[in-house]
Amino acid sequence: MAGFTNPLRRLWAEGHSVVNGWIACPSILSAEALAAAGWDSITVDLQHGTADYAALLTLLPVIERSGAAPLVRVPWLDEASIMRALDAGAHGIIAPMIDTAADARRLVSACLYAPEGARSFGPVRARLAWGDDYAAVANRQILPIAMIETRAAVDNLDEIAATPGLAGLYIGPADLSLVHGLAPGFDRQEPCMLELIERIRVACRTNGIAACIHCGDPAYAKRMAAEGFDLVTIGSDARFIEAGAKAATAFFRQAV
Repeated sequence: MAGFTNPLRRLWAEGHSVVNGWIACPSILSAEALAAAGWDSITVDLQHGTADYAALLTLLPVIERSGAAPLVRVPWLDEASIMRALDAGAHGIIAPMIDTAADARRLVSACLYAPEGARSFGPVRARLAWGDDYAAVANRQILPIAMIETRAAVDNLDEIAATPGLAGLYIGPADLSLVHGLAPGFDRQEPCMLELIERIRVACRTNGIAACIHCGDPAYAKRMAAEGFDLVTIGSDARFIEAGAKAATAFFRQAV
């Protein structure tokens, strides 16, 4: 086994924007279908998705076989959830509702072994998936990524972005829209939201960390990548199924 290396760190070092898939449905078949698209990374959503830990253990090998980096969005900033996702083999953690620099420090600490952090040792599956040198290199490969989606996070943006060990900020457009008095949704076009999105991107660039954003449409994702985002998520498995099914039935009903 070649050892544990995170392909996203290499892609970013080479100046590439990463395209990220999103799993909300814990089905091996749908995960294989999604993974066949050739994503750079795929995130299993344990916050708003329907997967539990047992499902995570079945989904991660599917992602790994595709060559994508497996990421996990945990349900909350919870050390136990983070530890278990990493022990299962995740390459990175996306943590929701990070409001302060103290929250960001907790996230980093939960992702890293001592002395840099406080992650407990026990990579029960990660060692099998990524090799016996896992513990020696994990701190250099794991990606702790903080979601920016609240007014508090925006108020504390510069301090959060400057957190030592943090790998990136991930914009959650739906919650960020809600707290600014807008209907929830992706692909924001409002000048105030575009200004805020750019402010977050600049904070990432200033601190040498990855700027990440969730998009609904591939054209919007392409635009965000062109504007300097390092990771763009496009839709999710559930949304792809919904959109494809609606398109098929709409075409049929119009034609018949």
